[in-house]
Formats: sequence, C-alpha cells, structure tokens
Amino acid sequence: MKEKVKKAFSEKFHAQPDVVSRAPGRIEILGNHTDYNLGTVLSAAIDRYIHIAARAVPGTKCRCYDMVLKEEREFDLNALSEKQSGDWSNYIKGVLVELKKLGVSVPAFEMVIHGDVPLSAGMSSSAAFEMATVMAVTRLAKVNLDWLQMAKVGQGCENNYIGAHTGLLDQFSSLRGKKNSLVFSDFRTLETDTIPIPKGTAFVIVNSMVKHNLANEYNDRRNSCEDAVKCLARRTPEVRSLRDVPLKLLLKTRHRIRQTTFECAAHVVGEIARVTKGVYALEHKNLKLFGKLMFQSHESSRLLFQNSCPELDKIIAIAKRTPGVYGARLSGGGFGGITVHLVEEAVAEKYAQAVAAAYKSETGIEPQTFLCQAADGACIL
Repeated sequence: MKEKVKKAFSEKFHAQPDVVSRAPGRIEILGNHTDYNLGTVLSAAIDRYIHIAARAVPGTKCRCYDMVLKEEREFDLNALSEKQSGDWSNYIKGVLVELKKLGVSVPAFEMVIHGDVPLSAGMSSSAAFEMATVMAVTRLAKVNLDWLQMAKVGQGCENNYIGAHTGLLDQFSSLRGKKNSLVFSDFRTLETDTIPIPKGTAFVIVNSMVKHNLANEYNDRRNSCEDAVKCLARRTPEVRSLRDVPLKLLLKTRHRIRQTTFECAAHVVGEIARVTKGVYALEHKNLKLFGKLMFQSHESSRLLFQNSCPELDKIIAIAKRTPGVYGARLSGGGFGGITVHLVEEAVAEKYAQAVAAAYKSETGIEPQTFLCQAADGACIL
C-alpha cells in the first residue's frame, strides 16, 4: 500500500511526496465506553491501515485526494472554520485546527490518502486517519510531538470539530499498538502497557454491514454517564468519574438515579471490572474465562447500555453455537458496525465462513468477514 500511495501521489501531483505515514485501525476487545469514564480498556491495533503521502507546497491552498473514494478536496489554511457536514476533509481540517492551538504552523500541502480500514464499522478509521494525518503534517512542519500530544490532537478534532464527544481509546490504540499483543490503556493515568496474546488464537471480524453515525447516540450515552457521576457525587464527594464507583455503591444508590442513567453507569462499572478480570485471564492463559468475559460484555451492551442492535445480537447468537469460538462481542461505539470474535486459530477461516453463512441465511445481509492480527502502531514509513 505504501508503494500504491506513493505512485498515486506522483501521478496526481507530478512530484514525489516528502513524507509517507501509516496508522492502523483498532478493535476494542474489552472495556466498552470506559475511556471517557477514566476507566481501563483492552484493545488492539490491527493490520489494516490508513496511508498518507504528502508534500509541502507554497501558499495557503491544500489539495487532498482520497484513492478509495476517488474524491478530491481543496481548502485554504486561512479558512479552516469552513466545514461541510459529514465530509471526510473535516478530519484533516480538525487536526490542523488543534495543531494551531499548540502553536504548530503547518505549511500548505498536497496529500493522497489510501486505506483498507472499513469505514463506519467500529474499527476507528477516523482515528487512523487522524493519526496518519498528524504524523504527516507535523513532519512537514518540522515539529515533533510526543505520542500523548498526538492522541489529544485527534481527540480534540473529534470533540471540537466533528462534534463527537469521544475519549482517547481509538488514538491510544492506533499509536501504541504492538504486534501480537493487546494494548492495556488506563485513562486515569494516561498510561499504556502491552499484554501478549496467547498463541493458537486468532481474531475474526464480522461486519454486520449496518452503518452508524455515532455523534448523537454516543453523546447521549456519555451524558448519562456524567449524570450518574453528578448524582453519586452529591452524597459521595470522592466520586469524580465512574472509575471511582464500586458496584456496591451504585446498587445502593440506584433509587436516586433515573433508570436509564443507572443502566448506563452499571454497564461501565461492570466493563471496568471485566477488563481487570480479562488481564488476569490473559496472564494465566485462561482463554475460556476471557471468552466468557467477552460474551458478558456484549450482554451488558445489549441490555444495559443499549448500544447494540438486532443485527449485532444475531451475530453473537450465531457465534455462541459455532464451534471454535472462545468469546465474541460488539466492538467500538456500537449501534452497528463490527463484532470481534476470539477463536481457535486452526479453525478461524472455517469459523468465519460458518458465521457469515448463518448470518446471511437468517437476515438476508451479506456480511464482511476477515481475520486480523494485532499490529504495531502508527509510524512514518
């Protein structure tokens, strides 16, 4: 893909790029909607990427071409506030706005984008796009940011420009990924670690093909989590986030919290506990326990957080009866998109075919399925 994007850049702009960057998508394994609640998450960068080739040019006009969509955008560095609702160039502009806040002066540029991270599927194509963009344009600006600064630029783009009040999970995963390992992220300390994935396993991705727009649903769930913290903090001042809330305290005070608010909070509190148990299971190579936690996580999303949908639930029901699976769940924001399945490596392809066939038979929808591996994080190539 690196050579493809370089060739396309040369053909489009009749020059060689100054820089080529690459950032991976991610899958969320355990810890659903826990990042902005200062919780913990297990995730993985995957071997699906956004590649960007770019070079600096004189003036203030930027030209960007997307190889997959076969679309070009042009904008002026002095008019970054002009955005088109739902347009992919907003991610580039949003990154530039956040960099400007840091005092980074990015020159005008020409850019070509190419990627194989599925769009609107819950694999963080947007964060991969942001991180590849940050790496490319800061190189053009001759500025070095540390990984946490880059992650916060991506989050700022999402929060302030796109309008999705997301946490830092996607950017952390894309930047801190390590081959054959999961990323453990603590969003209170903003520290990460890596945990080896037991050998003999594989991740199968099954895309429900239901597209989602996270902004409204995501923000509603986040507001419910924040409302729960406010209610709990009135009587327990040390509660500053759902990370501070043990399940016993939540249950004790449920009569003072709206039902939907309580359920959202219960999901997050339960997810943080499942991440802790998941780390233990991986360290002790207890795949049966880890898979059980994945199934429990999906049930919590379905019943409490209500960020699943009938198609995702159908896939998980099929997974439970298909040989070779340890566990499966929705991955990412939810409301459609993908499911992630931890399976025996020896039967991974057969498993994917069986789940896909059953899903199509029962819903009439042809899913996208593929195997993926945990990969290294974003870099300059």
